[in-house]
Amino acid sequence: MPSLAARGAIQYSGLMKNRQWLLARRPQGMISAADFTWTESDVPSPAESEVLVRNLWLSCDPTQRGWIAGDTYLPAVKIGEVVRSFAVGRVIESKHSRFQKDQLVQGLFGWQDYACVAPGTLSAPSPVPPGVPIETAMSALGLTGVTAYFGLLEIGRPKAGETVVVSGAAGATGSAVGQIAKVHGCRVIGVAGGPDKCKRLTTEFGFDEAIDYKSENVAARLKELCPKGIDIFFDNVGGEILDAALGRLALRGRVVLCGAISRYNDSGLSPGPKNYVNLVVQRGRMEGFIVLDYMARSSEAVTALSQWLSDGKLKNRVDVQHGLENAPTALARLFKGENDGKQLVKIAE
Repeated sequence: MPSLAARGAIQYSGLMKNRQWLLARRPQGMISAADFTWTESDVPSPAESEVLVRNLWLSCDPTQRGWIAGDTYLPAVKIGEVVRSFAVGRVIESKHSRFQKDQLVQGLFGWQDYACVAPGTLSAPSPVPPGVPIETAMSALGLTGVTAYFGLLEIGRPKAGETVVVSGAAGATGSAVGQIAKVHGCRVIGVAGGPDKCKRLTTEFGFDEAIDYKSENVAARLKELCPKGIDIFFDNVGGEILDAALGRLALRGRVVLCGAISRYNDSGLSPGPKNYVNLVVQRGRMEGFIVLDYMARSSEAVTALSQWLSDGKLKNRVDVQHGLENAPTALARLFKGENDGKQLVKIAE
């Protein structure tokens, strides 16, 4: 990999080189730099109906770990391919009537400076809403916010007065879920790691209570804070915290399975939750979802989220790292609990 000064020269001097991170191998355990290969190539030229995008910002999401590990709800990234990620960029050249030069667009453009993309494909571009800051478009008004909106409202179906518990609550999705639950009149408890994150849940995001899984017994605290049980558990973590929540499920309780970040780096299959039988006893429901299933309705979510942001009912926090060369490190921050809000990487002005 070139020096930082050399990389900066390539990025900002106008030289048309495309820096890329390629997948070198399937990760085993925690992702590492050895899983990726840095390369530089000529900038591609768009074919008919394609647009050439200059990436400006990259999104780091836990689901990327699944994409590079094997087939999931999307085909696995192949060895030697550019690492898949959501990104926002500017159209440099367009050969499609729907997109104009200098337009800001978003899509699955990957860990690279330039991408040729076309509508109707997996990496199809879509316009960034005018007047919305890029950071907001990639967090509260992007897939993060849309995931929280549909996961809670469509799968969880909250009612005023119910108790909602959120794992990974200080993360981008979890913090949005808790705030949306408060908008709908629920009592909200967040589970997060460390006193700073727990304090932020109650003072910044408006959660009623917070549990520090690093220093507290989660099952005992849930028993204390949820004497009548948990009506909705929104799970971003899986593992022992999911098991503890199942043990406190209320009658007709709902478990929303959004992610299981505590298990993504496991080398083998994880054991199932010990308390799953409580779903039978409490006549509960546990359901997973993928936000891509709701993208046709994304404008509905963005309209509501925009209003809550404007009204001060929804607060947004982003964690910005800098430089394409730091994309692997930024992604790893998610699995080490080092990110402070939605993890983004800014790679160009």
